[in-house]
Amino acid sequence: MKVLIVGSGGREHALAWKIAQSDLINNIYCAPGNAGIAKVAECIDIGVNDFEALADFAQKKGIDLTVVGPEEPLVKGLTDVFAARGLKVFGPDKMCAQFEGSKAFTKAFLGKYEIPTAKYQEFTDVAQAERNVGIYGYPTVIKADGLAAGKGVIIAEDEQEAKKAVAEIMRDKKFGKSGEKVVIEEFLTGTEASILCFVDGGTIVPMESARDYKNIYDGNKGPNTGGMGTYSPNRLFEDKQLNERVENEILKPIIEGMKREGMHYVGVLFVGLMIEGGEPKVLEFNVRFGDPEVQSILMRLKTDLVEIMNACIEGRLEDIRLDWTPQSACCVVLASGGYPAEYEKGKAIAGLEDVEEGIVVFHAATKAAEEEGIVTSGGRVLGVTALGESIDEARAIAYRNVEKIHFEGAYYRKDIALL
Repeated sequence: MKVLIVGSGGREHALAWKIAQSDLINNIYCAPGNAGIAKVAECIDIGVNDFEALADFAQKKGIDLTVVGPEEPLVKGLTDVFAARGLKVFGPDKMCAQFEGSKAFTKAFLGKYEIPTAKYQEFTDVAQAERNVGIYGYPTVIKADGLAAGKGVIIAEDEQEAKKAVAEIMRDKKFGKSGEKVVIEEFLTGTEASILCFVDGGTIVPMESARDYKNIYDGNKGPNTGGMGTYSPNRLFEDKQLNERVENEILKPIIEGMKREGMHYVGVLFVGLMIEGGEPKVLEFNVRFGDPEVQSILMRLKTDLVEIMNACIEGRLEDIRLDWTPQSACCVVLASGGYPAEYEKGKAIAGLEDVEEGIVVFHAATKAAEEEGIVTSGGRVLGVTALGESIDEARAIAYRNVEKIHFEGAYYRKDIALL
């Protein structure tokens, strides 16, 4: 088989790394890819939103399977374009991708099918939104309705911060058209957890659990990022009763709701949860592999990922057994200094060849430069990922190897997977 992966981040590097292990695969292409992906796939200079060029390439090369990594091309309908040409693609269509394209759409779905989530209201009028920022007390959650690269959620501690958030999103258009509507939500307390699920239109199967760290600073302080690290399995899911509640109160109603809405969802559904006192509530849906959750999770997956993806597309997911290593995984993200605000690019990276055997350094924002070698090209640069016999061991190994890698201004959280 020939596989095309669409995307250029740490998620796509993890996918390329795992897909390359499949006995079914002869060639892997990635558009546009990055310096790390180039070690396991042929990188093609086509942007993720250039749908016609991507489809032309897939037809010309006889691509057997296209895997869409990032959310934007899914929300904009890349799967539909490929399907219209008879091309096999792993990822939900435009209708189903609304689960990430619109937070209001997701909240309405959760409410309709009585799936536990935070109370909310949506607003398209900025003055009305500003008048209602305190409807659920403080802190409160202000969300841009559309895509915002993981940064469109603001937790406001008081009325002043809440009104500032609304103004930035709706008046200043900080996130562009994504801020034409805002969702104001009740603030949930507890511990976050991530459940990624394979979906084939009629069956939903959860992967191993993970925990993501969104805030830039230790102790979950500071602004949201795309994710500063993860570990798997999430300690919370050692509770059998919690697993049963997630299955019965969340996953089953999700797939039944999709069927009733006539949504044939194929791909990965990311379910972000907040858990307190053993009670799970849905924070958000994403319509693709989470980044950097997927780095930790795919390190633990033993089953052939390509076989799973084919089963999802062909509607036979229930026949596939997912096997996982009992080992734990930890991923620590190295980011550019200043991220998630302003930061510089083009910083030479040293020490990539010095990491220990068994460590995988997933490239999220790198490129090859003629003189400097591999350099930084974005905010989240690398994901140093390790396996261990326990979460604590995986954590220790990951951090030991983080210290071997250097670039000017490199920043990372010190408390990933720390109890």
